[in-house]
Amino acid sequence: MLGISPDTPAAQARFKTKYSLPFTLLCDVDKKVAEIYGVFKEKNMYGKKVMGIARTTFLIDENGKIEKIFSNVKPEGHAAQVLSVL
Repeated sequence: MLGISPDTPAAQARFKTKYSLPFTLLCDVDKKVAEIYGVFKEKNMYGKKVMGIARTTFLIDENGKIEKIFSNVKPEGHAAQVLSVL
């Protein structure tokens, strides 16, 4: 299991420690991976259009094939949702 975000390595280290995450976090500070996966999008925040990451989970098999995409992910209950699919 991997996580990826546009945060800096230092910010990710703090986040990983704060939440005791048991998996590797990868940095995408230039958002190239986010663009490839189509998750760097225009969003509406408080009536303003801004570019940002659409929180998304991809289940990818051992051959690199995307098996399932969870869009518009909310942290609450998402782990259980993913586990139920696995």
